[in-house]
Amino acid sequence: MHQAQERQTGLTTPSQRWFLAAIGGLMLATPVSNARAEMLHDATETEQMTLSLERVASGLNAPWAVAFLPDGRFLVSERRGQLVLVDHEGNQQTLEGLPTVSHQGQGGLLDITLHPSFGDGEHDWIYFTWSKPDGNNSRSALSRVKWQGNSLGEVEHLFEQDRASSPGRHYGSRMAWLADGTLLMSIGDRGATPSRAQASDDHAGSTLRLTDTGGVPDDNPFVGTDSTLDEIYSMGNRNIQGLTVLSNGEPWATEHGPRTGDELNRIKAGSNYGWPEVSLGNDYRTNEPIGVESKPGMVDSVYRFEGRFAPSGLTEVTSSAFGDWQGQLLAGGLASETLLRLQLENGNVVDEEVILDGHIGRIRDVRQGPNEAIYLLTDGGQGGLYRLRVAD
Repeated sequence: MHQAQERQTGLTTPSQRWFLAAIGGLMLATPVSNARAEMLHDATETEQMTLSLERVASGLNAPWAVAFLPDGRFLVSERRGQLVLVDHEGNQQTLEGLPTVSHQGQGGLLDITLHPSFGDGEHDWIYFTWSKPDGNNSRSALSRVKWQGNSLGEVEHLFEQDRASSPGRHYGSRMAWLADGTLLMSIGDRGATPSRAQASDDHAGSTLRLTDTGGVPDDNPFVGTDSTLDEIYSMGNRNIQGLTVLSNGEPWATEHGPRTGDELNRIKAGSNYGWPEVSLGNDYRTNEPIGVESKPGMVDSVYRFEGRFAPSGLTEVTSSAFGDWQGQLLAGGLASETLLRLQLENGNVVDEEVILDGHIGRIRDVRQGPNEAIYLLTDGGQGGLYRLRVAD
């Protein structure tokens, strides 16, 4: 993704349009407070239902991901290296004990997820991806820390990519658990040398599949292939920042392409998604196409997002409260400030709908959460945690 899109903050045209349309309703909302959720819009109309939108927490500093504790509290990662505990009323506490991150450009403390068996005591691990400093460079890394009820225990470092690079761009770093208990993790091409995504001896520009202790599963697609790193699950991925595993076990990802080339892909073991030889986008300077749109031996994207969508955050709707939306995808957009619904059938997108357009700003993370709600995080120095649910 173009660095200007990633760094953009403040109101853009979509936000201004929504603000002017909704200011009358906002004047009736509860005043901003960390003590309670703030209703922003109690009648957001979609094709199939009416939704309510409320802010759960505000004042977050460049939040990147949210995870849900079994007791209903939230964990939110902030890019400068803080892990924030948010309680039921929106009050925030910064947790101590994480390593120092490289937060230059797009780097920092990034995705977080809980172990699939979290809550049994033995597996109360919080997994996090981060930009690990290495002199003047940095690496995408994976670590975990034991949850101790209200604080963090000792950190265990599980994995880091094989090569350090100049800091700042295309870390990828989304995670998602497969049904067999292995973990998918994306690593971006790191920006400066896109051809790294086609190098099978380089973790950059790939998804990885790891065990819950950071090891290599025996059935990874390239195990035993001397020319390819064992951790690699797919390659040719520019910068995946949306990643989810559907109820049927399929991994899907949203990926930052170059200019107007953002993609939705189904991630298949051992596949090559083409970057930079295959692309649907253009060069930022010349606006000329990069690569070709399709090539034998490389997987075509399932869907191309319109314009500069800048995808970040992807979830499957699993709550029955959302009716026909069950099994569909919700994708967040940064530069577009958009939440988009995508209906899949037989591996293809057959319907799409814009759900939010500038309502809350740059959407960084999208998660199906508890209490029959979808949770959203917004990017920037005054980021927020939002809850979207079906209106009564």
